[in-house]
Amino acid sequence: MDKMKVTYEAMLGLAAEFVLDEAVLKFQTNQIYSAIDKALAAGDEDTFYRLAKQLNALKR
Repeated sequence: MDKMKVTYEAMLGLAAEFVLDEAVLKFQTNQIYSAIDKALAAGDEDTFYRLAKQLNALKR
């Protein structure tokens, strides 16, 4: 029974890590989209391309 409990706790840990990773990715993506919008509004082409590159790296 103890082995099953350890396995269950490990699976819960992995599930929690997955949820946290997804939340962090969503937050970072939203932050970059917001910064891209500001760069476009300001006409800042260099910042736009830098942020677009960061966004593409996150999606891989």
